[in-house]
Amino acid sequence: MGSLLDSVAARRSYSLVTDDAPTHDELLPLVAAAGRVADHSSLRPWRVIELRGEARERLGRAFVKDAGARGPDAEKLAQKPLRAPLLLAIVSARRASDKVPGWEQDAVAAGVAHTLSLLLHDAGWGVFWRTGGHTRSKAVHKAHGLAKNERLLGWLYVGGVPEGSREGHRISIDPERYLSVLE
Repeated sequence: MGSLLDSVAARRSYSLVTDDAPTHDELLPLVAAAGRVADHSSLRPWRVIELRGEARERLGRAFVKDAGARGPDAEKLAQKPLRAPLLLAIVSARRASDKVPGWEQDAVAAGVAHTLSLLLHDAGWGVFWRTGGHTRSKAVHKAHGLAKNERLLGWLYVGGVPEGSREGHRISIDPERYLSVLE
């Protein structure tokens, strides 16, 4: 493993992954480490749901139900969760708090998701984060067993890195454009 800076700088999304995936036991220390993000009042307003096999197929059916799709459109939509062997649903589980507003709790859950994606990348897995309208669907919420205080932020699609992938093939970011000094 290289330095943390090198690893983060090399991160990229893998929209195509192989059928390999980390085991539940391999995920546990990564989730524990990702949970160390800054968290005002230590509310831990998040959770991660692991979807494999049939659970991904049920999610595809929920996508179809949400969209009211039929025929070839329904089949295409049902296949979306099957693009990776492992999906990690990222859930913001808002807690009652007079000090920490809902948006800040959502930010903590998003921080866990991003940190988890970096850790998975560093461990050699291909990862991409999917969001979209389905995250607010009643059918999709029901498929995940979400409580009333929970919001689905999206899914990390996780699998093996295909041989020959161009690691780090990204447009460089000019930090001067995004870092300013308040004087």
